[in-house]
Amino acid sequence: MTFADPATPPPDWAVGSRGADVPAPLWATADPSTGDAPDDRSGRGSRSRRRGRRAATPPDPEADPRTRGEEVDPHDWARQIVLRQLTAAPRSRSQLEQVLRRKDCPDDIATAVLDRMEEVGLVDDEAYAGMLVRSQQAGRGLARRALAQELRRKGVDDETARAALDEVDPADEEDRARQLVAKKMRSMHGLEPVVQTRRLAGMLARKGYASDVAMRVVREAVREAPEHQRD
Repeated sequence: MTFADPATPPPDWAVGSRGADVPAPLWATADPSTGDAPDDRSGRGSRSRRRGRRAATPPDPEADPRTRGEEVDPHDWARQIVLRQLTAAPRSRSQLEQVLRRKDCPDDIATAVLDRMEEVGLVDDEAYAGMLVRSQQAGRGLARRALAQELRRKGVDDETARAALDEVDPADEEDRARQLVAKKMRSMHGLEPVVQTRRLAGMLARKGYASDVAMRVVREAVREAPEHQRD
């Protein structure tokens, strides 16, 4: 399952050049190192003239257009918010619900829009949970317990989370623990075995590994370390 990347054109305020007759706003052309806008007349920055003035703030494209006196279809407005969120990163339905709630979107409209997004496959908690488990296991080396906490934090329900966690191969998980320990051991040369054991076990515990797996992997690594081999 891959999340769609809908082509949502940016609003006018986000475009750096809006035509030959319409200059870009000051905030879009300011010097990033100083925050000053260019001054073509004097060649010097405009800091002195802008002192005490607030920099121009671009409008929030997800702000409720009704607050600006605009009449829009609330379903279309909510749909655009969801599409922007999914374009930035995959998200669970719960995360999208929270975003819409913060935007004061009525619950019935949010439900209708998200239901439709699920029908067309743009919102899919099963696919999202599987992606999260794979990426967090590969990138951060998290084990099942830590992965379960991460899924819960993202708003994935327990049943969907269990299905995703069931795909984790225990053998792959133990191999990942060995890789983490081997990498950490390179920075622990010279420490006493008991210190290495304590620190390595703590590292694996924080990443969610079961105590029996963690201790087996750690003791094996410490015992086989060249610095602890007897001549």
